Amino acid sequence: MSMKETLSAIEPKQAEEGHALPDSPGVIVFPPVLFVSAIALGTALQILWPIHIWSNLSGKIIGMLLALTGMIGVISAKRAMRRAGTNIHPGEPTTALVTDGQYRFTRNPIYLGATMVYFGLALLFNAFWPLPALAPFLVLLGWGVVLREERYLEKKFGQTYLAYKAQVPRWI
Repeated sequence: MSMKETLSAIEPKQAEEGHALPDSPGVIVFPPVLFVSAIALGTALQILWPIHIWSNLSGKIIGMLLALTGMIGVISAKRAMRRAGTNIHPGEPTTALVTDGQYRFTRNPIYLGATMVYFGLALLFNAFWPLPALAPFLVLLGWGVVLREERYLEKKFGQTYLAYKAQVPRWI
């Protein structure tokens, strides 16, 4: 039996009282809202106090490549989750651990890819303010989403998730 089949076959753990644990990580915000909020703040600051990173073609090319690479990463990670038959939305129950594809290298390829797209767009549009504007939203993503998802997966999949977590870094 492959690792993927083994992980998919694992049943959710039960609480000590015999009741099922709440089947949601309880994230505080839908992650795309964080990225859209950062874009809105960064764009507003850029309009009020324009600061440009560089104006040559190389910045635009690097930005385009970074954004495209991030988009491909997000799409690939979502496809891996669909193949495994689990939900993508963090407010819905996780039915299987995904450990193949990009999930072999990072536990959060969707968030990592979205961050790459964000940075790539800032470079492509030669805008400075979106870069520092993202920082507080990434802190919120880490605390209010990622850590909660990890606690949820530890409770739901136990030692299997802990073993995966020990082998694969959170980011890169």
